[in-house]
Amino acid sequence: MRPGWAAGVLVLLAGCVPNEREQRVRAYNEDGVHLFGQGDYVHARDTFQGALALTPEDANLHFNLGQCYDRLGRAELAEQSYRACLQRAPNHPECRHALCVLLVRRGRRDEAVRLVEDWLKAQPRLAAAYAEDAWLWHQAGDLPQAQSRLQQALDLDPHDPRALTEMGLVYEALGYPDRALVAYERCLDVRPNQPELVRRVNELRARGVGPPRPN
Repeated sequence: MRPGWAAGVLVLLAGCVPNEREQRVRAYNEDGVHLFGQGDYVHARDTFQGALALTPEDANLHFNLGQCYDRLGRAELAEQSYRACLQRAPNHPECRHALCVLLVRRGRRDEAVRLVEDWLKAQPRLAAAYAEDAWLWHQAGDLPQAQSRLQQALDLDPHDPRALTEMGLVYEALGYPDRALVAYERCLDVRPNQPELVRRVNELRARGVGPPRPN
């Protein structure tokens, strides 16, 4: 895992007692998530498209479809799907991050910066927006500014998964793997199903990294 890793965690659909159409959509989505996890991005894409044909306004499905296009190297289609997601759910943190990663990767950093600045203006009390801004500062090599932004995020929401993950990455870059481990473990307490983060935690522990010692 490295700074700027794209969110590879797809979104499972939630709900109460589903009707027949909702059951079909959920089955499509669960199949798509499974196929994506197996690396079968073509069939995952087809499955998400099938779900979207039944419920075209579902933001999470647009995000999941964008993740498939991203993995398939179809950047233009991935961007279209991410923007379709954000049109329906402007505060979708995984989608904002995936789109920022895509824009930076394609040499369009200025657009990514504007995307985050607009988000911060619209949602000045949203931790995820500060976490995304921190990611951009980290990408630019300004670790102190990234850390400052992440502290702002965690002051707003101490349990925000993106802020905790990014803080761990910043701590590692600053040479504090013990603090990084604490941040990652806190993130896993909030959102356990993160295989990449679990692997990172296990790697740190295998290196003998433990909790910070008291001063």
